[in-house]
Amino acid sequence: MKRILLKYMTKFTSLGEEEQRAISESVQVEEFKKGAYLLRQGDLPGIKCYFVLMGCVRQFFIDESGKEVTSNFFTEEQAIPIFNDQKQDELSKYSLTCLEDCILVVGDIDSEKTMFTKYSQLETMVRKMMEINLGEVQEQFAEFINSSPEERYLEILRKRPHLVNRVPQHQLASYLGITPESLSRIKKRIKQNKF
Repeated sequence: MKRILLKYMTKFTSLGEEEQRAISESVQVEEFKKGAYLLRQGDLPGIKCYFVLMGCVRQFFIDESGKEVTSNFFTEEQAIPIFNDQKQDELSKYSLTCLEDCILVVGDIDSEKTMFTKYSQLETMVRKMMEINLGEVQEQFAEFINSSPEERYLEILRKRPHLVNRVPQHQLASYLGITPESLSRIKKRIKQNKF
């Protein structure tokens, strides 16, 4: 599993094999069962971050009407940042839960700072990963606003096709901003157009 992390170190740093091995042995890797919560809406989030080695994590919140709204899915090779360094007493506005059994790298600010001091290129790698993540989120948001529900679904099929079979359809529909019934109609229409 740590080969995924090593892949990122090779891609974003010029660390030698020995340094990469030392870092991969120093990071905390944890297994979480399907249904486990990493964070609950309304709790103090603490200062943690995650990197998905295996599995799928859903980010969602309960809106004012009591409805669950899915805002993201994180799968292999994706970071799950929790930015709360400046407002440590602010309650989380969302929950993170494992949709599958997951293996995650778990980080916290203190251990991160120690690692960054020891391996300065590691900080550069994390910064580059976060820049990529932020760019992807901005792109997804712009596409979401400027597209129809059908276009959003087609974009999922193009960029993240594995989600269609990995997540419950009502959660996928919520992520797309539509009802499960609308998603069913879109899927049916797309299937008919292929023939």
